[in-house]
Amino acid sequence: MILGVVTGSITSTINHRFYDSRKLLIVDKTDPQFRPTGRYVICIDAVDAGIGQRVLVLDEGNGARQITADPTAPVRSVIVGIIDEVAVASELDLGL
Repeated sequence: MILGVVTGSITSTINHRFYDSRKLLIVDKTDPQFRPTGRYVICIDAVDAGIGQRVLVLDEGNGARQITADPTAPVRSVIVGIIDEVAVASELDLGL
């Protein structure tokens, strides 16, 4: 899973039929404090996310195909959640 921020969208006139009527978004990868890592991923949107929103991305082909219910889909990354808050436990909280 990847934490990220939606920074843009992609529009194409010619594409694989799987992408017809699907929204493609550019997600900048971040650390748990939402600081940019300098990397990005292009995702299909399964939760109606928008530019500027913090999102959770599934970046694994088989899982992405399961979410889209298409076992032959040419897809790897899917936005699966909009993030409201991230809480990171410290080592002390975990008893380590």
